[in-house]
Amino acid sequence: MKHFAELFGRLDSTTKTLEKVAAMVAYFEQAAPADAAWAVYFLSGRRPKRLIQSKLLRTWAAEIARIPEWLLIESHSAVGDSAETAALLLPPPNRESDLPLHIWMSKRILPLRGLDEHEQRQHVLAWWDEVDGTERFLLNKLLTGSFRVGVSQRLLTRALADYSDIDSAVMAHRLMGKWQPSADFYNSLFSEETTDADISRPYPFYLAYALEADPDTLGDIDDWQIEWKWDGIRAQLVKREGKIFLWSRGEELVTERYPEVIAAAEGLPDGTVLDGELLPWKEGEVMPFAQLQRRIGRKTVGKKLLKEVPVILLCYDLLEHNGEDMRTLPQSERRRKLEALLTTCNVQLSQIVTESNWHALAELREQSRARMVEGFMLKRKASPYRVGRKRGDWWKWKVDPYTIDAVLIYAQRGSGRRASLYTDYTFAVWDDGELVPFAKAYSGLTDEEIRKLDHWIRRNTKERFGPVRSVTPKHVFELAFENIQESKRHKSGIAVRFPRILRWRHDKKPKDADTLDTIKEMLPASTVEPVEARS
Repeated sequence: MKHFAELFGRLDSTTKTLEKVAAMVAYFEQAAPADAAWAVYFLSGRRPKRLIQSKLLRTWAAEIARIPEWLLIESHSAVGDSAETAALLLPPPNRESDLPLHIWMSKRILPLRGLDEHEQRQHVLAWWDEVDGTERFLLNKLLTGSFRVGVSQRLLTRALADYSDIDSAVMAHRLMGKWQPSADFYNSLFSEETTDADISRPYPFYLAYALEADPDTLGDIDDWQIEWKWDGIRAQLVKREGKIFLWSRGEELVTERYPEVIAAAEGLPDGTVLDGELLPWKEGEVMPFAQLQRRIGRKTVGKKLLKEVPVILLCYDLLEHNGEDMRTLPQSERRRKLEALLTTCNVQLSQIVTESNWHALAELREQSRARMVEGFMLKRKASPYRVGRKRGDWWKWKVDPYTIDAVLIYAQRGSGRRASLYTDYTFAVWDDGELVPFAKAYSGLTDEEIRKLDHWIRRNTKERFGPVRSVTPKHVFELAFENIQESKRHKSGIAVRFPRILRWRHDKKPKDADTLDTIKEMLPASTVEPVEARS
């Protein structure tokens, strides 16, 4: 645990890529395989489910520190993180522990799940008395299932590749899918044999960058495969040894949640891996993403919901065929093989868009929202299927976001490093002469703007509702968002996706903000023939 805490400290203290990679390589060079396996598990974004509620940790820590509830509340408000609050409140430990990370996890932390609250409290208090500083903070994070570290999967893959001299693409593939942190698994990462035994394992996803310039800069339009960009869940379907597996881009196995997708893929031959998009699809048309949200997170789906929100996997790439890795083939060749393959089953194929020039494609792009899509995917026909986000061969050319002007009415402190600043904002628009809460946004301002606004919020608070402050309606901000839909759960009757702040409108007064009626006019009304899939 001490060595992993030291690694966490090094990673948390720098934003430089080379220093993060060097820290991980140094850790792997000295860590025992059983410990290193758990480190890889955490660094790859995996973590056990919550074992103890954050509130309980805070309460236990306050009891030991002998502080009143009001001081605990103020402390948590100032710090913004339960695990860190508890770690800071506790007195120094009376003992030391040299237990390795894998013993902490397998013999101490994970077995807490089967204990009652009293037993959990006894164990946690005993552990707090033998760890301090970063170790105590990490322990609390692991107990609450909230451990995160500033390392991407790409950086972890790079560190393991540098440490082992194994190709990073092979390493990335081995880290995909469902696996258990063990010494055997960790050692298998460095096997010279490049054929992996796990039949369910997907491939690392290839991700596109947003188009950064006019599409004319991409050259001849005929060199590009153009498809509609869908608003769904990226997924891979794997069929090997007679079994079918469905993986989300977040490496979550979702096979049981979409039985109709699995049934459609029964006709696929073994040794097939497809890349595509999970979409709510009914009577030949895509449904709003909000309908898909009704299915997300449900491990079992009733007949009624299956009928109301049927889902398809709309496929656009072939990663494995007859057990052979297809990713090094050109995009055009993979597409040709995919088209031939999907004639054998009920899995649907994405539509290719053909236009004679970029100007004509730009005009067609203006119809995206009416067609219930987000714009275009541009894929160079000569490109292989790469690992992660790479510039040059795959671009997403999305339609411009919706924008509105709204008034700041509520603010709340952030979390982590922003715990001492008011960075979480609620915005409102006008409806019959009143400001109605419309959306929350947390990003888009510079550090200087955040500090300036935080200072103003503290001096202009009207009321307090727990951690939330109501402020004088004075400042107008331009917000951007991707999609809009009606919602009975929101006071405004409207819900938006991915709201963020574009700019602080110092040139506008609250009376200049948009109205709810103006926003409702943005609600989509399909006036164009919907985009079709190809079966």
